[in-house]
Amino acid sequence: MDFMELAKERYSVRRFTNQKIENEKLETVLQAGRLAPTACNNQPQRIYVLQSKEALQKLEGCTKYTFDAPLAFLICYDESESWKRSYDGADGGETDSSIVTSHMMLALAELGLGSCWVGSFDPQAVRQAFELPDTVIPHALLPAGYPAKDATPSPGHASRKPLEETVRYI
Repeated sequence: MDFMELAKERYSVRRFTNQKIENEKLETVLQAGRLAPTACNNQPQRIYVLQSKEALQKLEGCTKYTFDAPLAFLICYDESESWKRSYDGADGGETDSSIVTSHMMLALAELGLGSCWVGSFDPQAVRQAFELPDTVIPHALLPAGYPAKDATPSPGHASRKPLEETVRYI
């Protein structure tokens, strides 16, 4: 599948089978995240693979959006390693972890797997449940697995604004 087709066809999966993701596919997804560009190549991302029953139960205490996935990625960044913009100190870690998450989402889709980017979670509960170091900032959750047979894109999935509404040539 070429990139534009992959980008068009990928959708947020909110229903999964209980089939485990094979180790080689999991490794491919993690490699896609590792290859993502980061500011100054600092690579501040920290990826936690939540796959044990205990870890997934802990996650349910942090968000209602787990979709009963057999696995979830917790994507964080270490603010002690992320690039800071000199003009105002803005932290590039959030951008870096977003790029990492996007790479992983697309890799999952290319492998026939599904995911849903979840931003609705209690960051303090995540920090506590997974005993994150003080400098590690939770940014995104990515429940992942094989889409259930009845999984479908949300009704508005294919709706996109025309370029004229979102692009400005200056």
